[in-house]
Amino acid sequence: MIRAIEKQNVVDEVYDQIKSHIITSKWKPGDKIPSENELCQMFNVSRISVRSAIQKLRGLGIITTHHGKGSFVSPSVNEVILNGFFPIMNLSEKEFVDMMEFRETIEFKCIDLAVQRADEQDIQEIGKALQKMLANKDDYVKYSVHDYEFHFNIVKASKNDLFIKLMQVVKEPFSYYLEELNRVFGVSEESLQGHIDQYEAIRTRDAQKAKELIEFGMQENREKIHQLKSKKS
Repeated sequence: MIRAIEKQNVVDEVYDQIKSHIITSKWKPGDKIPSENELCQMFNVSRISVRSAIQKLRGLGIITTHHGKGSFVSPSVNEVILNGFFPIMNLSEKEFVDMMEFRETIEFKCIDLAVQRADEQDIQEIGKALQKMLANKDDYVKYSVHDYEFHFNIVKASKNDLFIKLMQVVKEPFSYYLEELNRVFGVSEESLQGHIDQYEAIRTRDAQKAKELIEFGMQENREKIHQLKSKKS
């Protein structure tokens, strides 16, 4: 039976319940799954939670979505299940740690400078990137483009030309890092709220709060990556 979800990590709960229905063949290969509105009512969760869960399942090849028709259980779902039902993270734990150390060194310093030097235009640019993220929360590729833009605009607000050039140099690996996280783990409500809170912290000149929020998000992702690697090993 479908049960209402009350746990904090609702995206994972929705994902697990849909996955369970597919594994147990309640929803068979080729079957159309309930619409987003129906899933929202069944699970008693928001639409973004349902979309994020569906996005994770699409990334695994478990579900296919056809515009105007809806989402369907993939015809090849049984093969995916036999292969472990785990997403492929094309980002090693070492690469993640390297990026985390880079962010803690460069981005954190830029936050300190941004809260001191940012003018109203800088704050608006960070806010515009955030609004683009929110507008594209159902498309992890576009969301990731604006995710990088959000962090780059914080660096620009530092007014330090060397930091700005450095961020441009690492744009490709930084963007890839963000896109991989958003592809595998989905764009969750927690991630969205975290960016909103980061923006507010910078707008109110609270550098410590902004850095704590980023540190918390990175640690959570590091634990998720470690768990994912452990399951596949």
